[in-house]
This record gives sequence, structure tokens and C-alpha cells, in this order.
Amino acid sequence: MAKQIVVTGAGGFIGRNVVAELNARGCDDLILVDSMGHDDKWSNLLGLRYEDILDPTQFLASLENGKLPELEAIIHLGACSATTERDADFLLRNNYRYTRTLCEWSLKGKTRFIYASSAATYGDGSDGYSDEVADLPILKPLNMYGYSKHMVDLWARRHKLFDRIVGLKYFNVFGPYEDHKGDMRSMVHKSYGQIKKTGKVQLFKSHRPDYADGEQMRDFIYVKDAVAVTLHFLEHREGGGLFNCGTGQARSWKDLVTAVFAAMGLPPQIDFVEMPAVLQGKYQYFTQASMTNLRKAGYAAPFTPLEDAVRDYVVAYLAKRSQ
Repeated sequence: MAKQIVVTGAGGFIGRNVVAELNARGCDDLILVDSMGHDDKWSNLLGLRYEDILDPTQFLASLENGKLPELEAIIHLGACSATTERDADFLLRNNYRYTRTLCEWSLKGKTRFIYASSAATYGDGSDGYSDEVADLPILKPLNMYGYSKHMVDLWARRHKLFDRIVGLKYFNVFGPYEDHKGDMRSMVHKSYGQIKKTGKVQLFKSHRPDYADGEQMRDFIYVKDAVAVTLHFLEHREGGGLFNCGTGQARSWKDLVTAVFAAMGLPPQIDFVEMPAVLQGKYQYFTQASMTNLRKAGYAAPFTPLEDAVRDYVVAYLAKRSQ
């Protein structure tokens, strides 16, 4: 009998897409782990095939009590992803300690452990976007969310675990099934809603003279590509490492929302608004993943061009959901 695979954060954005792709590849002996709460996040589970679903506390208790069979892999995507979360103790428990506990359990056996880190660990980018493990100590995240992810990376480095586990530094991921994320939704999702309502999109003004309004840049990656990278390390179990999960190509916010307008068959109409004070000084003006290590690890597939990805998302998902 094949061993089961666990996906944490399975009702969330990337997690839901990972489960759907596992199903598409014929794998449904899955244990899903997530807190479904009181909103419509549960609807992300519709159409998925799996063996069981547990909340994070139940799952941890089942592991510690030996009530689960030997697992093939834990793909740990569950976390609080709000960059504005101010409860540091909660983030320490939920993002750092929980990840470390699952990792330690996996290493006791032969369970593949793949976990979500974040591009937020890079801070303002002044120290670059190299995913070399040796460079981790110089990074300075701008918020507690980024630091909670950075702590896991540092712990794994300190204990020389990256030859056996995989950490993925997801950059700006967008795509289907992010509806529940509230203010943490991608700008593609937000833009689509704004355009439907007002015909315009609001972007933050720049507070740096070297960036024009709307020209702040991000490495945007379509969720289908992020899933493909994630499952590459499930299929290729030898070794491990810490890897950027981006495209290696930074694009501007203006490029992104222009692509949304184009996908909707409309000319761009953009208003620039003041950046909230809480974000000033903690805002990344440029992110671009170094892709060298991912390519060295054997991931050779091309990434979906931004305009094609936005069009696919808008036409095949957002427009249908709004009908």
C-alpha cells in the first residue's frame, strides 16, 4: 500500500492547488490539514479527493501519539501569511514552532519534508535575493511574518538539515482559490474586483525617487508554476535545500494591472494613492528571485509569462466566478 501524503494549509491558496494537482496525477490517499474557520474557506475543498481532513491541533496530536501510519511526505504550507500580523507570540507558535515540530517528526523516519518559507525573509532586498544557505544570517526581514519564516530557515541551517529537507521561498504567487485571503489576496484578484466596480485600479504612490509611481517591482509567479516547483521536490526525493520559488523576472505593478485590464478587454485606468503609514519603511520596492539553485536542482520547466498567466486566471477563473 502506498504511503499517505500530508498537505497542511490544504484549504488555503497554494495548498488547495497542490492537492488538486496531486489528484490530477492520480494521488488521492491524502491527509489534509487546515483550520477551516467560520467563513467560506471550506468551499476550496469542493472537488478534491482525499482520505481525511484534520485541524492542525488534531494532526499534531495524532503525530505525537503515533496514531498516523508512516507517511511518504509532509508538504507543509499552513501558516499565517498576513504580513501585517502584529501578534509576535502567535506567529512564533503558528509559523515557527509548528513547522519545527513537523520537521523534527519527519526526520525521525523517512518522511519527505517540504515547507513554505517566503520571499519576505529578504527584507528590503538590499542584501540581494540569493537562496544560498550560507547567506541566511545577513538577511533582515521587515515584518514579524517574514522573521517567523526566517527563523525556520536559520534553525534548519544551524542543524545542517538542508541536505534532507526542502524549503521553498515563495515570491508573489497569484491564481485561483485565493478568494478567502482578504487583504492578502494578490493584486490581480484585487484589481479585477476594482475594475468590475469602478473601472479603475488604485496603486500605491512611490515614496522613493528612484521608482516612479506604479513602477515598484515584484517577481510574480502563477500558482500553477509554484505548484509544479513544489511537487518537483516530491518527485525527486534525493537531497534537499533551500530554493527560491519565483520566475527570476521582476515586473512592475503597472505591468501587472495593465495585464488585468487587457484580459478584460479594457484600456488601463490607474489612480495612484498614498501608501498607508504602517507600510512605509516596510515596503519592498524590488524583488527578483535568483533561480540558479532551482535550476541546478533539476527544475527545467519554463515559467508562464506574466500576461499569459494573468489572462488565464482572469478568463478561466475570475470571470466565471463573477457570473
